[in-house]
Amino acid sequence: MPITLPELKDWTFSVDNEHIAWAVIDREGESMNALGRRPTEELAKIVAAVEGAEAGEIKGLVLMSGKESSFIAGADINEFAGFDTEDKIKEVVGETLQLLDRIERLPVPVVAAIHGYCLGGGLELVLACDWRIADREEGTRLGFPEVKLGIFPGLNGTVRAIQAAGPVDAMTAMLTGKMLRPTAARAMGLIDQLVPTRHTLKWAARKAVLQKRRSRGAPWWKKLMLKQPIRGLLAKQMRAKTAAKVREEHYPAPFRLIDLFERYGDDPARMKRAETEMFAPLMASETSRNLRRVFKLSEMLKDSAPKDGFKPRKVHVIGAGTMGADIAAWCVVSGMQASLQDLDAEQINKGLSRAKKLFKKRLRGKTAFDSAVARLIADPDGKQIKHADVVIEAIVEKLEVKQKLFADLEAKAKPGAVLATNTSSLRLEDIAQPLKDPARLVGLHFFNPVAQLPLVEVVRGQGTREEEIGKACRFVTAINKLPLIVKSCPGFLVNRVLAPYMMEAVRLYQDGQPREKLDQAALKFGMPMGPMELMDMVGLDICNKVGEELDLAPTSAGRPDNVLASLVKQGKLGKKTGEGFYVWEDGKPKRDEADYDDAELARLGRELIKPLLDEAERAEEDKVVEDADHVDAGVIFGTGFAPFRGGPLHYRKTESAASAGQAAA
Repeated sequence: MPITLPELKDWTFSVDNEHIAWAVIDREGESMNALGRRPTEELAKIVAAVEGAEAGEIKGLVLMSGKESSFIAGADINEFAGFDTEDKIKEVVGETLQLLDRIERLPVPVVAAIHGYCLGGGLELVLACDWRIADREEGTRLGFPEVKLGIFPGLNGTVRAIQAAGPVDAMTAMLTGKMLRPTAARAMGLIDQLVPTRHTLKWAARKAVLQKRRSRGAPWWKKLMLKQPIRGLLAKQMRAKTAAKVREEHYPAPFRLIDLFERYGDDPARMKRAETEMFAPLMASETSRNLRRVFKLSEMLKDSAPKDGFKPRKVHVIGAGTMGADIAAWCVVSGMQASLQDLDAEQINKGLSRAKKLFKKRLRGKTAFDSAVARLIADPDGKQIKHADVVIEAIVEKLEVKQKLFADLEAKAKPGAVLATNTSSLRLEDIAQPLKDPARLVGLHFFNPVAQLPLVEVVRGQGTREEEIGKACRFVTAINKLPLIVKSCPGFLVNRVLAPYMMEAVRLYQDGQPREKLDQAALKFGMPMGPMELMDMVGLDICNKVGEELDLAPTSAGRPDNVLASLVKQGKLGKKTGEGFYVWEDGKPKRDEADYDDAELARLGRELIKPLLDEAERAEEDKVVEDADHVDAGVIFGTGFAPFRGGPLHYRKTESAASAGQAAA
């Protein structure tokens, strides 16, 4: 009698004539597979069916995905909010742990055939399988992103990853949260076999079942590293590397993971139990709740782009300065063709050289590098304009020059192409004024450095057509950035909110606060970089111009000017000239050695950040973006505002609630 489970919604289950069971996950109503309560419960039914089969009735079980782009992209983050206590977390985790243990104990081989994203809980699931196959397609990625959510793998993935890949590779993967290409995962031991494409996965899985393949795990010499004193030395090195990137007080999860490894790394049974005990408090923490909020904010921004319709493939950038050249290079890294135009041929050549450095850093192998170089076209005469799906202007910030350029572009660009300006200070309505169809112009405001900052402000003028905004957002997501729709107004959102923070730092510096103390206070609060170093990185001329445009020039008693303007007059513009607030050597600022009281740094950090919070509230009131969540998203992804605090408005709201609670008590 055939085994069937017709009531399943997120999985399909069948047994073929060779007695191989096929379990295919394809979550109902979702574009991506994630491990939620229902998919997990249905998987338990599948495992029970295999457990209950008579001898020979099932020779093996294969887990696959029915989705185009994901195997299982992690746990269902939408269900996390319900896990609000440590006891509840332990209960839910415990049920899934039992299921993975049952999969591991099945008497027949269990094979995972992986295409697409296999992340977090999805990777923990496949590590409980006997044999793991992945295709080499570009869209297939594996990894443990949990640290980005303020936790670490909690389904015994810590133990199984170390058993499969050894302590160094496994811990590095978990501590960094990086997504791994299939070849890298295979080299580590997280994957046992690679096939060229998804189309050969099923055949390879069939052979693996019939040949009863089982992973051997990490080689003996890797397992030796689990013994003391080597494990203790490894933990010390990991702690030092992690501390150089993040503060334990802000992001405790990677440090707790290192503690777990150091204490129990050579005892899998104890490590499994301790994993849950250490995972639950992290999952219940405010830090994790806020980082999960940040993840949802990123998904919210992605959802602002239409899912179909406009498909940009060719981009033309006018202006081969640092910003324009980097925009073109990033488009190429993202798989597009880009042409770069400038009146100065030498400027174009500099842009091409900068691009090659980015290609070497971001792309793997000579073939990918050569292909990228071929897709970046020097186009001093603008011959590629007529072929471009998106035309981006990144020239000098002079209204009449931009107006003349766009009047010319309107006649040359093909119908339906996006016409965009990267202006940071001019009104979109003014730039569009000479156009026959001014509703066509949009703003695409990138941030420097383009390759690192994930946000692009999509600027809507008073008359901009919604169709153009949608196409611009689609382009932004196509180059793997986050689109934030903003109103055309001075500073848009990010510069408007960031400028008061930077000008407050200048004012405090003028009043005698050391630059090092100001930067340390910002780091203490959770900013990725101090304001003095940030201004040097951005360029003091740019910061000064933004301050003037927003009428925020810092003033102090007894000083007719401000130190920022004074440095600009002297030609000390920051990193690009070798001196600004700091002297820069070998790309790094020279700092004076100084230690300051933690409480004083905390107080100063709150004082520094207050103007940013105030301006964020005003931006919400002025409807610069849709709502408070979009303010928080823009400031986090555009400025690096402490992610573990959940965004400036969220932070102020929670701080106010906490103060009210203390007062009531």
